[in-house]
Amino acid sequence: MNEASSGSRALVLFSGGQDSSVCLAWALARYGHVETVGFDYGQRHAVEMEQRSVVREALRSRFPQWSGRLGEDHVLDLRGFGDIGDTAMTQERAFEITEKGLPNTYVPGRNLVFLTYAAALADRRRAKFLVGGMCETDFSGYPDCRRDTLDALQSALNLGMAQDFVVETPLMRLTKAETWALAKQLGGEALVDLIVRDSHTCYRGTRGELHDWGHGCGECPACELREKGWDAWVASGRPELAP
Repeated sequence: MNEASSGSRALVLFSGGQDSSVCLAWALARYGHVETVGFDYGQRHAVEMEQRSVVREALRSRFPQWSGRLGEDHVLDLRGFGDIGDTAMTQERAFEITEKGLPNTYVPGRNLVFLTYAAALADRRRAKFLVGGMCETDFSGYPDCRRDTLDALQSALNLGMAQDFVVETPLMRLTKAETWALAKQLGGEALVDLIVRDSHTCYRGTRGELHDWGHGCGECPACELREKGWDAWVASGRPELAP
């Protein structure tokens, strides 16, 4: 791994899920000072907001080499935005595909809004790097997860704020199996175990049973992706991600 620059500052979009937890570890391995930001948009799996602090404290206590780099956490209230989405992420409704061919878990423009708010915060926190867990390999087809979307937004943010932000997406080209492998590369089995036990991905907000791959209902799209990635990674021998 590259050594972190002592003067570099990053802001991680941190939901408390598998992907953002891996991204937080990735950022801690690279940057001298890392802060996190979470968004309360009325998501039905609000338990993820509770798990954020659990994951942060577990990283701080179990990985002393990163503890000094982990800075403040910020939570922004975006419930007004969540109210206009009319999706299965904010309402108790069945998971299904819409007439546009997208799952009804898609919240239109969510990542665009998140990154815009994150950039405004980063401007005040003197953070150049914005780190997000967006991925276009194993994902649900959300158009705001694509790298070309984020490249366009990065240009707009820099033009509109007279900044030189860099939107980092370390998982963009990785499968979910490779995301598990990256976790092992970053922090060994200790980080894998932390993500299994403490992170939360399930759209239904189910914590109950602890599966091999983590807590969740095992049936929603998020659980299916996480379990499929875990099974593929285990079947390949639980390797680290190849350099």
